[in-house]
Amino acid sequence: MAKQKIVPHIWMERDAEKAAGFYVSVFKNSNILETAYYPKASEAVSGQKAGSVMTVKFEIEGQEFMVLNGGPAFRPNEAISFMVYCDTQEEIDYYWKRLSFVPEAEICGWLKDRFGVTWQIVPTVLEAMMTDKDPEKVERVTAAFLKMRKFDIRELKKAYKGE
Repeated sequence: MAKQKIVPHIWMERDAEKAAGFYVSVFKNSNILETAYYPKASEAVSGQKAGSVMTVKFEIEGQEFMVLNGGPAFRPNEAISFMVYCDTQEEIDYYWKRLSFVPEAEICGWLKDRFGVTWQIVPTVLEAMMTDKDPEKVERVTAAFLKMRKFDIRELKKAYKGE
């Protein structure tokens, strides 16, 4: 029985086990929960060999995820991303260094990892800046972050203050 109502499910061609292992190595409060294997009855429909890894369920910071070895029919893309809120620049740098794999996909805090999954590495202060009642502050912050690949908290704060 699932602990949470909605579990993000990521279709992989064949690297579900590697991806889950990678993600739990990056995020400190995480672990593999369970692995399921393809049964013989599904070989004809799935194209996957009986006994091979079908799904891996894992948890990051209390959020369950599942990855599926589903074959080449679908690939992760930028239409869905996972947002990671960070309190410090060191935390942003930590996740950026470990997750970023496709430099040309980096823009405004977005990056793509080696499995094709898109992440947003976002400073927690950005939400308050972007919802400020002063439209000039919002304009300055927006103009600043549109020039960034990886967010720089110090530069965002300077823009917010008008420095």
